[in-house]
Amino acid sequence: MSDLSSSIRNSAKAIIIRDGCVLLIRINDKDGEWYVLPGGGQRLGETLQEAVRRECMEEADIDVQVGQLRLVREYIAKNHGAPECNRHVHRVEFMFECKIDGDAVPDNGKRPDSNQIGLVWVPLDDLTTYELYPYGLGHILRDGFDSAGCEYMGDVE
Repeated sequence: MSDLSSSIRNSAKAIIIRDGCVLLIRINDKDGEWYVLPGGGQRLGETLQEAVRRECMEEADIDVQVGQLRLVREYIAKNHGAPECNRHVHRVEFMFECKIDGDAVPDNGKRPDSNQIGLVWVPLDDLTTYELYPYGLGHILRDGFDSAGCEYMGDVE
């Protein structure tokens, strides 16, 4: 099965919390301004941990130490009213708790996402006031993790 209608894309994201703030990528596109965790698609032959390290370097010019897998989220476009041209999209995101050196200053990396306009540290208590994707992530990060395990968020936009 090699057609796009049957492909599933993995991505690895970094949850980087420092001094009560989480690092987010600021996006501006035709839909407005919104925020996501740093990270992106996994390449063939690359582990998820390697993917999150590479993506953080490309997008935020930071070297991360990858820790515990905290969240898994699926996005199945046809379940969220996607236009016909995107209904084949099925992504699985793996979100890892990551650390950076205390004096590291994240900035747009050498290969930022096409609509990436910057990076921001957002206080955990303010997350729910931001247009943060996936939905529900702000509440989870603000409230903290319940255990040392991993939480499955389900199919959310």
